[in-house]
Amino acid sequence: MNSIDDVPRLALNTFRFSDVDEFRSAIRGLNFEFTPFVRRISAEQTILSLPGCDVNLTRTFPRMVDAQLVENCTAVGFTMDDLDVPVRFNGSQRARPVVVIGSGGAAYTTIEEVQRQIASVVFRPEVRDRGWPATLSSFKIFEVSAAGLHRLRTVVREVLAEASGPAEAPELSLKGAAMKESLLGAVDEAFESVVSARWTLGPNDERNFRMFQDIRALLTEDLSQPIYSDEIARKLGLSVRTMHDVVRRYRGMSLHRYLRLRRLWLVRRQLLAGADSVKAVALAFGFWHLSDFSRSYRAQFGESPSQTLGRGRGR
Repeated sequence: MNSIDDVPRLALNTFRFSDVDEFRSAIRGLNFEFTPFVRRISAEQTILSLPGCDVNLTRTFPRMVDAQLVENCTAVGFTMDDLDVPVRFNGSQRARPVVVIGSGGAAYTTIEEVQRQIASVVFRPEVRDRGWPATLSSFKIFEVSAAGLHRLRTVVREVLAEASGPAEAPELSLKGAAMKESLLGAVDEAFESVVSARWTLGPNDERNFRMFQDIRALLTEDLSQPIYSDEIARKLGLSVRTMHDVVRRYRGMSLHRYLRLRRLWLVRRQLLAGADSVKAVALAFGFWHLSDFSRSYRAQFGESPSQTLGRGRGR
């Protein structure tokens, strides 16, 4: 008698995470960097692999994300929930039905202030012949009709539900190909319902996005070194005001707060890896005022730096 595990099924897997670094290592298909806004996470990721297509459904956590799509694929993303707090995508935030799209090498940045449920469909190779919006170096966002987004969400839910059940082995490849075709059709319908919306001009502006990427790259070259606004602006050929405005637009926070949050999480990762000492790591990432650092660390993570180091060393 066959066990339930021997019953043929489509390649559907669900993973649950309570550890930030475990979640970080599970990301596929993206060069992915994120900074959580919360002390502890509770995330879930369901992945369905179909012929030439992956469907991802993720329950996220409040975080800041920078990502770049791998080559030779097209990704379409959208939320599966309707919350009052929309995702800040490429510097803009609107509570509207939207779909984002990017092809190989395209990048994006998001700010997710609350836990969300987000779906993405990644097609391999790149989709070039269906009249979908073209992208260059960054993902694009489009406002679509409520009906178009609803149809796309419905097809994703139905595909995932059907994939969770058993199937006859000879049917698997045919079923997978038919599911992919339904997903392609739903994306077609969504982009056929695009609404002309002036607010999308900002997040779809390649020049502004490249400016932000240049600032981010310079700021992350060596976070242990002092950061002076005048020097950064001079290197980038920008005014200090423009640089601060760009960071606030894409990060939703001041330059100072962004850097401090990044540094705190980098310190935490070093402590969990079993660093030599709290003081050495704090100083390495620019925290010279150690009592202020300890207060900020405890406020962010709910424990002292020495407690984190102790856990990292297995004590």
